[in-house]
Amino acid sequence: MRRVATAGCVGTTIEYYDYFIYGTAAALVFPTAFFPALGDIAGSVASFATFAVAFVARPLGAIVFGHFGDRLGRKRTLITTLLLMGIATVAIGLLPTADAIGVAAPIALVVLRFLQGLAVGGEWAGANLMTAECAPAGRRGFYAIFPQLGGSIGFALSSATFLASDYLLGSTDDAFMSYGWRIPFVCSALLVLVGLWVRGTIDETPVFSAELDKRASTPSGSPFAGVLRDQWREVLLSAGLMTGQFAMFYMGAAYLTAYGTSVAGLDRTVVLTLGIGAALTSGCLVALSGKLSDRFGRRGILLAASSAAVIWSLLLFPVIDTGSPLAFGVAVIGTFALYGLAYGPVGAFLPELFATRYRYTGAGTGYNLGGILGGAVPPILAPILSKAYSSMAIGIMLAVLSAISIASTWALRETSDRQSLHDEEVSSNPAEIGHASGTAVAPPH
Repeated sequence: MRRVATAGCVGTTIEYYDYFIYGTAAALVFPTAFFPALGDIAGSVASFATFAVAFVARPLGAIVFGHFGDRLGRKRTLITTLLLMGIATVAIGLLPTADAIGVAAPIALVVLRFLQGLAVGGEWAGANLMTAECAPAGRRGFYAIFPQLGGSIGFALSSATFLASDYLLGSTDDAFMSYGWRIPFVCSALLVLVGLWVRGTIDETPVFSAELDKRASTPSGSPFAGVLRDQWREVLLSAGLMTGQFAMFYMGAAYLTAYGTSVAGLDRTVVLTLGIGAALTSGCLVALSGKLSDRFGRRGILLAASSAAVIWSLLLFPVIDTGSPLAFGVAVIGTFALYGLAYGPVGAFLPELFATRYRYTGAGTGYNLGGILGGAVPPILAPILSKAYSSMAIGIMLAVLSAISIASTWALRETSDRQSLHDEEVSSNPAEIGHASGTAVAPPH
């Protein structure tokens, strides 16, 4: 389990590092480098629109890689997603700007961002399934936090890399905007090599191996068709559950980075440093809430965190708009903290909702559908809402998205009492057996 947990954490950290350096660059660099003719507001909206392209690609990546993950195995699929992410990220770092190749630059940027979205869409479910399907009963929430930590560590690393580039280049803004921002993207190649080596050391999960043995005598159809037929409700509710969490994270990781430098007038190094502290705080709370979910259940923690997020969303921009670095730090850290509290139990919760034969597809599709409404839309709408109304309108938007998470979580059953992720071991009650798939589901408390 130590080796599996380490591989899950290292792999997702690298994937999300690649994914998040784009968000930091979209806030600090891309409006000028790829959309110079649009001006500040329109350039920022266009930059975050390319950021959002990945969220549209993520459900497609969950379906495509989920198919292979459910048919061929978790391990081989995860190696493929890591390679795809690495290639796309390095290519972004080498991409000429609009000044050099004109409109071809933003077009190529969108294509590469789409490939990043495909990769991360297949990453989350596979990495969490590797740990959840290997974990012993009663400790699934604890072991599932290790892939979950990849998001917080990856964001901290991405901010630290940009901060290091800024420091090494001194105070010369032209140098950072010209080539300094490329360093984090190109350095990704080294991390990907490490990730491939780590993932090559682990075996396939025993739950999936047992499913393959069973499938040899009982052929199964398309995982995507199966999960839509038998567990469409869980897919949609999982998407709703993730909406508020994605909104809190990506508003903190992307939009607040841009807001702090361009609107609040804070120095770039201050904003990046605060982002690192916020990410590390969220990582600690991911670990705490994931571990506690084994003892107190997943739903209660998720409901408490989302309820707190509704209140915090309404306070967020009045705090930031005071203009002080301290207030901005409190706002960013508080936003990431609530995300961490909610995100910890998810690594075990979503896999526990789905049957083995389409667990990769179902958990991944639900998770990444939530990213479209929660991750892609808010950073695009935020500057528009702020200009048309006030920054308070952004907080209201976040509160509504967190309320969607509350309603979706409330509609799902508790799963922490599920002793095994082997379908046939879940329940002996025929009333609790799934529909045409013949797979069992965990009973509610």
